[in-house]
Amino acid sequence: MKNNILLLVLFLFLVPLPASCVEKQVYIVHFREHEGTKLPLHEIEETHYSYLSSVKETEEEARASLLYSYKHSINGFSAVLTPDEASKLSEMEDVALVYKSEPRKYSTQTTRSWEFVGLEEGEGSNFNPHFAMGKDLLVKAGYGKDVIVGLLDSGVWPESKSFSDENMGPIPKSWKGICQSGVDANPFRCNKKIIGARYYLKGYEHFYGALNATEDCRSPRDLDGHGTHTASTVAGNRVHGAAAYGGFGRGTATGGAPLAHLAIYKACWAIPNQEKINGNTCVDVDMLAAIDDAIADGVHVLSISIGLSEPTPYTKDGIAVGAYNAIKKNIVVVCAAGNQGPDPSKLSNTAPWILTVGASTLDRKFFGSLVLGNGKEIKGETATPSSLDKMYPLVYASDVVQPGVAANVSSQCLPSSLSPVKVKGKIVLCMRGAGLRIGKGLEVKRAGGVGFILGNSPENGEGTSADAHVLPASAVGSKDAIEILKYIKSSRNPKATIGRPTTVLGYKPAPEMASFSSRGPNVIDTNILKPDIIAPGVNVLAAWSGGSPPSKLSVDPRRVEYNLLSGTSMACPHVAAAAALLRAIHPGWSSAAIRSALMTSAWMRNNMGQTIKDANGTEADPFQFGSGHFRPAKAADPGLVYDASRKDYDLYLCSYGISDPDPGFIKCPKTLPPTYNLNYPSVAIPLPNDTITINRTVTNVGPGKNVYFFTSKPPTGFSVEASPSVLFFDSVGQKRSFTITVRARDVQEAKQTYKGGYAFGWYTWTDSHRYVRSPIVISLA
Repeated sequence: MKNNILLLVLFLFLVPLPASCVEKQVYIVHFREHEGTKLPLHEIEETHYSYLSSVKETEEEARASLLYSYKHSINGFSAVLTPDEASKLSEMEDVALVYKSEPRKYSTQTTRSWEFVGLEEGEGSNFNPHFAMGKDLLVKAGYGKDVIVGLLDSGVWPESKSFSDENMGPIPKSWKGICQSGVDANPFRCNKKIIGARYYLKGYEHFYGALNATEDCRSPRDLDGHGTHTASTVAGNRVHGAAAYGGFGRGTATGGAPLAHLAIYKACWAIPNQEKINGNTCVDVDMLAAIDDAIADGVHVLSISIGLSEPTPYTKDGIAVGAYNAIKKNIVVVCAAGNQGPDPSKLSNTAPWILTVGASTLDRKFFGSLVLGNGKEIKGETATPSSLDKMYPLVYASDVVQPGVAANVSSQCLPSSLSPVKVKGKIVLCMRGAGLRIGKGLEVKRAGGVGFILGNSPENGEGTSADAHVLPASAVGSKDAIEILKYIKSSRNPKATIGRPTTVLGYKPAPEMASFSSRGPNVIDTNILKPDIIAPGVNVLAAWSGGSPPSKLSVDPRRVEYNLLSGTSMACPHVAAAAALLRAIHPGWSSAAIRSALMTSAWMRNNMGQTIKDANGTEADPFQFGSGHFRPAKAADPGLVYDASRKDYDLYLCSYGISDPDPGFIKCPKTLPPTYNLNYPSVAIPLPNDTITINRTVTNVGPGKNVYFFTSKPPTGFSVEASPSVLFFDSVGQKRSFTITVRARDVQEAKQTYKGGYAFGWYTWTDSHRYVRSPIVISLA
């Protein structure tokens, strides 16, 4: 692929064969591709077979060894080879590199949320004046008409009302995809809403063995719920009267782009012999194949609520590889930041060509009243409609465990840890930490408990989630958990009762940062600020799979059409929907321009006019919310954008240290700019001395003639200046470059002032009514 600096190094860690075939491994075979020699697509796979046939004994063996032939995301293939076969291939002409893979797997990471951000018939102004004008955006965008959103996830439940094609327009003529029915007793069928569906199993089955038909189905159908939830959030059709189990969150369920079309790419599957609540696993070789097809099929936006639990270099990140090549087709790739918070430096999807989304709360709470025997009432949170009719004895999990349970997990209510003799007829206080939230309630129920309280540890802070527990329950923050524990320890006869929860709208403050949302700094490249933006990701109501209970526990007989879920997985499709609307309004904008518009129009204040706070009530910072909370309506008219092309990313990778000495590809220039000079809508810089200067370029996408003025809010002890400080534009599409100089009054003093090693500020370009704002992060380490 022309101009592809990543061709030799950005490829996937695949999965090995079972132990019975340990002499064979999965390899990536990467080809050179000189200008003028690119093959037609229909010949590429046959060429791959011919190379395999040259090292295999028979043509049948060659064909059986091929996993995937990549034609759009990279130029190469993945295959099962012996080390000797791999060595022979590596010596062949036009073979750039043969690389043995290692096992690597990824995992998956609304009736109110669209109202809250002002995208539901303009009602946002009733909740937050900064999120107004939503109806205008929807009308201008035709509600996402003619835009195709690709979803990489666990599939979809096509019979959900959210995927009805009522009022949908015709399938876009640009669509080139297919609809795989799969091997399923209930065949998967597409329509004008779900216009395409595929599934990918080869990598999964090499790692786990043949798919267990009782755990998942060999089709695009979703038996988990995660993919159905994310798909309906981004582009679900409108469904009135939707509600979670017990009637919670009742209202009109809708995707952010309700008339956009969906293309489903199922690359995530049930983990063998585990409960669904443990999530799915997504093997990167399958995901790359999915992205490869999505590029060819003609999607406009890719929503990927998938990531790793640890930051991963670009050279080992399958999503980064596929997304890098998706930008050649101007596809906007939106990914979840991960759920590894509140610990720092645990971000997923850190590549600058990806729009990375963190999670925040809504202004809706599901309060479950908890009353202690001393009369103290505590507002916990739950989505469990059952309640208790009287006071019951209250115990702490550590005091009622089975003999032999380790002290460090005795409070966790892990499976088979509680003593039925000590728990029967009681309410149990279980602490978060190890184990699953709903699983803790299941253990209390197994031991004969009548209810349980889920208490946050200090590490979890005050953030709680409303879960569909299997018995009366209430989740409380760390401070309340400590108070409840003190009451248990100080009372001779501690008691409590749990009331039926109520739904509260207009809760303040909102948004708040979700405690689980992964945060910076970005350890892959500290000069790229991540996450980019935040969106609703707590207690989001969306469609659910008919093959999974709301708790995702096998013992749960309940079935629901809509379910509440929390995670950056839920935040990601919100932003993907906004990107789809912007694509509909501005079809000529690049993916970088759309990302810039969303970032520079984001807002860092809550519905009380205060800086967004974290779950503990302290002010959050750009490592948590990036540029701020997204405002789709404002993003439609950003005024200026920070654009970037494939060549800009190539140069960035050269600066990052990824270069290709092979004469068949473009070499990196001798003089390289620092990575912080990538034309990004945010700024993250080191400050080894007292002064640093960065370069940026903005493109006018507002009125033809306009003037923008520079303002800044530097951290205490710093100055931030632009040159020039006034930008004059004469036409739409005109570009203007400028420099920003950051100075520290005294570097040593700054290091003493900012003990955490980072200082935060902002700069803004503004005309009469547009504010193009960018965060600044200064590293003093």
